[in-house]
Amino acid sequence: MRTRTVANMGKYTGQILEEIYTPEVIESRVNQLAKQISADYAGKVPILIGVLNGSVFFLADLAKQLDIECEMDFIKVSSYHMGTQSSGTVRLIKDISCIVTDRDVIIVEDIIDSGLTARFLKHRILENQPSSVAFATLLLKPDCLKLEFTAEYVGFEVVDRFLVGYGLDLDQKFRNLPSIWAFPEDMQV
Repeated sequence: MRTRTVANMGKYTGQILEEIYTPEVIESRVNQLAKQISADYAGKVPILIGVLNGSVFFLADLAKQLDIECEMDFIKVSSYHMGTQSSGTVRLIKDISCIVTDRDVIIVEDIIDSGLTARFLKHRILENQPSSVAFATLLLKPDCLKLEFTAEYVGFEVVDRFLVGYGLDLDQKFRNLPSIWAFPEDMQV
């Protein structure tokens, strides 16, 4: 297990991060998900809708491994406002620009924890009457989840710890780490 110390992050300075998933493990699982999606959508051209900013790495790697044609678009929402706790509300910051009516849509998330954002996104996309809506998420926190539907494509189920790297951030930092790292379980926020 590798660790790293947080530097120059105010109240988070000195925290010890633990590596949870290496780049090689992430790549292998993303490839498996791409094969599953390619089989499920054979003969179709789904629209992958990446949820900014966190899904960028996952979406790019996933799309490159698909054996089917696809389109891509992005939506940006926010439920975190500086820090590690959700605000409890979702704000739409940037909407999609594609037409999803009568199309197969796969919403691509970096992480689904409480399900608040996923619920918002599903309702938002369903307003436009797509043929289908599915979720692909790299990470899922089942212990925190409060959803009336399930994500069809899940990379890893994780415990309830604050995670960074491979698109996941803390105050917009750490996204560029190639691994996924966890803050200590007893982290003070």
